[in-house]
Amino acid sequence: MESVFTGNGTITKFILLGFHDIPELHLLFFIVFTGVYASIIIGNMLIIVVVVSSPRLHTPMYFFLVNLSFLEILYTSTVVPKMLEGFLGEAAISLAGCLLQFFIFGSLATGECFLLAVMAYDRYLAICYPLRYPFLMGPKWCLGLVITSWLSGFIVDGLIVVLMTQLRFCGPNYIDHFYCDFMPLVGLACSDPRVAQVTTFVLSVIFLTVPFGLILTSYAQIVVTVLRIPTGASRRKAFSTCSSHLAVVATFYGTLMVLYIAPSAVHSQILSKVFALLYTVVTPIFNPVIYTLRNKEVHQALRKLLCLKNN
Repeated sequence: MESVFTGNGTITKFILLGFHDIPELHLLFFIVFTGVYASIIIGNMLIIVVVVSSPRLHTPMYFFLVNLSFLEILYTSTVVPKMLEGFLGEAAISLAGCLLQFFIFGSLATGECFLLAVMAYDRYLAICYPLRYPFLMGPKWCLGLVITSWLSGFIVDGLIVVLMTQLRFCGPNYIDHFYCDFMPLVGLACSDPRVAQVTTFVLSVIFLTVPFGLILTSYAQIVVTVLRIPTGASRRKAFSTCSSHLAVVATFYGTLMVLYIAPSAVHSQILSKVFALLYTVVTPIFNPVIYTLRNKEVHQALRKLLCLKNN
């Protein structure tokens, strides 16, 4: 496979190596991840359809959940198809396509950080201020929080991509990853990448730790409030509304912080890819599984929807 250059020696196309060091497992990986990808799309679409079609679920918590499902469909679809292509043969991508993939995926991942923080804040208000909750989480405020979450990702990662476009790539053109992530891509630059690296590190620290700090603060207040509830049944009900969200937060934030804030903690490229799989594939499938298996309201709405279709 030969590198593709412009007349001035700049690379115009990259090859995503993916899991090239274990070719004997490519067919198995293709089958498994095709099934997982289909499950992610179907599961998250099912959540969207159930919530939209059930007036009983037209509450702030489920409005945020629908946005989370839609977001995870989009950012999984940005990465997984190219990964599947790599299992069947050579996964080539242009420089512009690579930057676009990084921009879309990074923007959506950053947006999810903020959306998860918004969902924690929603649970905090619902549990700590139940009487004022309908006023505090009005429709306009909910919409504003969601728009802010989406826009924050595109603004932050847009700045990073602008800095990346100033870099020159002159070879090699092999990216040792299954998608165009920041570290593997910038590592191939033959111009000085320090401005992009420092800026990305600072923004990663800010836009990962600030939402995560808001989540921790929200749940600290929730714990204090719940422990004051006299009956055990009420405590369990309050904690059950948060457990699903906490499971998603733990997986998503844990892997992102290891990869982008403390990359030295990942000592091998294969380990880096495994961590990347956690938030590109595992977390998106957590969403429909956790929220449907552990949520009685979604169960009831789903059964009602299926009964209507059968009739």
